[in-house]
Formats: sequence, C-alpha cells, structure tokens
Amino acid sequence: MYIKRLEECEEFIARDDSPLRELLHPDKADVAIRYSLAQARVEPGQKTKSHKLRSTEVYYILEGQGMMHIGQERQEVGPSCTVYIPPEAVQFIENTGRKDLKFLCIVEPAWREEDEEILE
Repeated sequence: MYIKRLEECEEFIARDDSPLRELLHPDKADVAIRYSLAQARVEPGQKTKSHKLRSTEVYYILEGQGMMHIGQERQEVGPSCTVYIPPEAVQFIENTGRKDLKFLCIVEPAWREEDEEILE
C-alpha cells in the first residue's frame, strides 16, 4: 500500500512560479501509473506564468477563486471545478479571490521538465 500525505511533500516553486507539492510521480515512487499528481497554490492577486505542456493536464480546484486562461478562452473557476487543458495549449491561472487558490494538477503522461515551455 502506498500512502503519501500532503504535509510530507516538500513545497517548492514550480517553473510557472506556483508553490507546488508533488504527491505522485511514477519516476519517484514504486507506483504503476503514467500520470503525475501535485497540489499547486496561487496566492491572492498572483498568477502563474503563461506556459504550455506537451502532455494533457487536468486541474481540480480545491479552494479559492480564480480565472483560468487557455488560449484565447477564459473562465471563472472555484471549488469542485475540473479544468481539462489539452496538450500544447497556452495556459495560466490567476487568483481572483481573497485566499489562496489551491488545486490538484494531474499530468498525463507524467510531467517532465523537457515537456514544459515557459512563455514569459
């Protein structure tokens, strides 16, 4: 059985400037998965850097309010929203609320640095 608690995961600054805690990655744990799972956080008034991935990504919003930007589209998001981000889509998310915006990031196939391009 593999269990990992969020508080056991060291927080670091991701390439898009969001504080991130990586929960699962097939290259870093003995798990038979093709995706990676992390929790990201964006502080009030902040946004992630514009970026794109070669992989498919899904955000699941846990707490807070924000504005999701994918290509030329933008949509308000909040708790229980699921956002599908297609491969190669230019994206960023901004916190439009008064508390931290927290969300899960699922990347499939699993995130790799060489698959992400920061556009700012």
